[in-house]
Amino acid sequence: MLCPYCNHDNSKVIDSRDSGDGIRRRRECLSCDRRYTTIERSQTRTLMVVKQDGRREEFRKDKLLASLNKACVKRPLPVGTITKVADEIEAALVDSGKAEIPSHGLGELVMGRLKGLDRVAYIRYASVYRDFKDIETFKEEVDALLEPVAQRPEPNPQLSFLEDEPPVLPIRRRRGRPRKPQPMR
Repeated sequence: MLCPYCNHDNSKVIDSRDSGDGIRRRRECLSCDRRYTTIERSQTRTLMVVKQDGRREEFRKDKLLASLNKACVKRPLPVGTITKVADEIEAALVDSGKAEIPSHGLGELVMGRLKGLDRVAYIRYASVYRDFKDIETFKEEVDALLEPVAQRPEPNPQLSFLEDEPPVLPIRRRRGRPRKPQPMR
């Protein structure tokens, strides 16, 4: 392991922890005494993406993240959501047990995740992935996306005083420090 500060190849491990994506190790360089963190991941077999023209290309998560970032640019998504979606997609591909994934299967998987996440991002990704030939096919995709919304009942933000049952009021919680548990008698 090379030190990122002085490129010395000798270091000692100070702390080691299991994290979700590998083993996180805190190291100290024996040359410059500076500390840095490394994450060690187990190497799985290489996933290959089979393109529409028959070419095979190694699956690259950074390429997936770049396409997701382009689709989700300027969308009100929580921090880390795009990375989480990319992790979920990669995990689904690895869990499939297949060494080769067709590009259309990968694209459909991404669109399925984006459809549940953000409809604008979904349309952006679909417009590039499906390569719409004309505006009518694009309109059909947007209309198909809007159909489930029209079927959902519109929530009524107004309170109705004509209901037979009284409205359920929220339980008021006591503020301040939690009560100490009472000893058993």
